[in-house]
Amino acid sequence: MEKRNLRKERIGVVSSNKMEKSIVVAETKRVKHPMYGKFVLKTKKYVAHDEQNDCNEGDTVRIMETRPMSKSKRWRLVEILERAK
Repeated sequence: MEKRNLRKERIGVVSSNKMEKSIVVAETKRVKHPMYGKFVLKTKKYVAHDEQNDCNEGDTVRIMETRPMSKSKRWRLVEILERAK
């Protein structure tokens, strides 16, 4: 029996939920500049599948890598960690 590969997970904030069954999640991380040593904020956006349309802007969510669902969707919503106030 073959073992399934580990899938990547990301935690980020929902920046857009205007699409049907889709959300845009922004992941922000601090990286050290290679030459100057200063920590810089880098943001990457992921388009994720939200089957029940239950996310709102500002929610903190966990997304997981999945099969390609469209041209840009390769992630799906796993859980909502914190609701926006």
